Amino acid sequence: MSNKGFVHARYQAIKVALAGIKYVLITQPNARIHGAFTLAVFLLAGVLKLPRLEWVILLLTVGLVWAAEIFNTAVEITVDVINPDYDPKAKIIKDISAGAVLVSVMVSIMVGLLVFGPHLWNWIKVLF
Repeated sequence: MSNKGFVHARYQAIKVALAGIKYVLITQPNARIHGAFTLAVFLLAGVLKLPRLEWVILLLTVGLVWAAEIFNTAVEITVDVINPDYDPKAKIIKDISAGAVLVSVMVSIMVGLLVFGPHLWNWIKVLF
């Protein structure tokens, strides 16, 4: 494969991936909630001028939640394509996938408390 062909193939792969992310954002209400929290986390991190390592931790944690939400959407759609009718086993598959998102969100909340807690506490102490 030529260099030009390789670059074109990578461009197409990125284009397809972005279309998938766009689909998740448009169709999944929880993804929009994740988006709002992502924005709030990054704005607060900027206001607090967090050190680089804490930014890295937040980026990895936010990425974990987004990846879980995107995989969950893919699992749900796959199950619906394979079996469009109600099936208790299909429900279990979807519930497990949703559980993975919940676990990632709970971990992200704990990480957020550990990262932001001391900074916010110091800020509160200065105010009072």
